[in-house]
Amino acid sequence: NILKKVERQTFRAARIVNNLLEFARRRQNESKPVELAPLITESLDLLGDRIGKDVHLISISVDPAPPVELALDQAGVARAAIESLAENFSDGVVAPAFWMVIAWLPGAALYKAINTADSMIGHRSERYRDFGRTAAQLDDIANLPASRLSALLIVAAAYLTKGASPAAAWQATWRDGPKHGSPNAGYPEAAMAGALGLSLAGPRIYDGAPTDGAWMGDGRREATPEDIRAALELYSRADGLLIAVSLLFLSWATV
Repeated sequence: NILKKVERQTFRAARIVNNLLEFARRRQNESKPVELAPLITESLDLLGDRIGKDVHLISISVDPAPPVELALDQAGVARAAIESLAENFSDGVVAPAFWMVIAWLPGAALYKAINTADSMIGHRSERYRDFGRTAAQLDDIANLPASRLSALLIVAAAYLTKGASPAAAWQATWRDGPKHGSPNAGYPEAAMAGALGLSLAGPRIYDGAPTDGAWMGDGRREATPEDIRAALELYSRADGLLIAVSLLFLSWATV
């Protein structure tokens, strides 16, 4: 019975979130700032009252925050998707494979432990500043070789992908990669941007505040859904190259 009640309240929560997003979308279309904090506070208080009356599970409160204007248009969402693909190719695919090849299963397990710790506590906030700093620094070190290797794989994959430019990918990697706020994320992002003729990263809103950032690549900023498909095609070929290189290295190492 408790599980059924929780399920009902989950659907109610989903409807509340959907209403919030619909309201925000309408306000964005009207080019007006969206004051999210009061909406979220009211909705979560309502949800907390409902769940509390039924199963006595939670008590929710949200600190007030200044109004945040939704700033991502379609091109911004497309750029963010491509940036995420490039960065996660490095730390989610190449890095585990790299450490697996170097130190077998213990190496891959240790890397994932470091990477997970960074995801959980390696945040630049007052709460995690001291406790998560070591996790963040270890993750930067562990991803150092994989980020450069990821960029090289993307450059090589550009040779095999119609419409992609390996020369621009190579140039953007070493020109723009070091300018990124992250010591590692810039290299695969710059390679992807150069290969597709895009500009990625750049200034953005982070935690509700404008943040300066260097552009990766010198192409167009108006990314489209077609660019996401092209990025996925490039990513697939880079994955194939990674598998081939890994198998060749392992076969050589076991001879």
